[in-house]
Amino acid sequence: MAQRTATIGSKVGLHARPAATFVKAATEAGIPVQISKAGGDPVNAASILGIMTLGAKFGDEVTLTAEGEGAEKVLDDLADLLAQDLDAK
Repeated sequence: MAQRTATIGSKVGLHARPAATFVKAATEAGIPVQISKAGGDPVNAASILGIMTLGAKFGDEVTLTAEGEGAEKVLDDLADLLAQDLDAK
C-alpha cells in the first residue's frame, strides 16, 4: 500500500471549494484513495462528506493511502494538490 503525508495549503482548510476540488481529483484517480488526520480514522477521499468531517485546517498534516496500479503517482499528485491554496483558484 502506497502512502503520502501532505500539509493542507488552503487557508480555509478542506472546506467547500477546496474539498470539492480534492474530491474531484481523487474520484478521477481511478483507484480507491483514503485520507486521514493523525489519530483519526481514514475516510474515502472521493466522498465530500468524508472530507468535510475530517475537519482538516490550514497547516494540518494528513495521510493519503492507496492501493492499485499507479498508486504512487496518484498519491504524489493528490499530495501536491493539497499543498496548494485551492480556494485561491
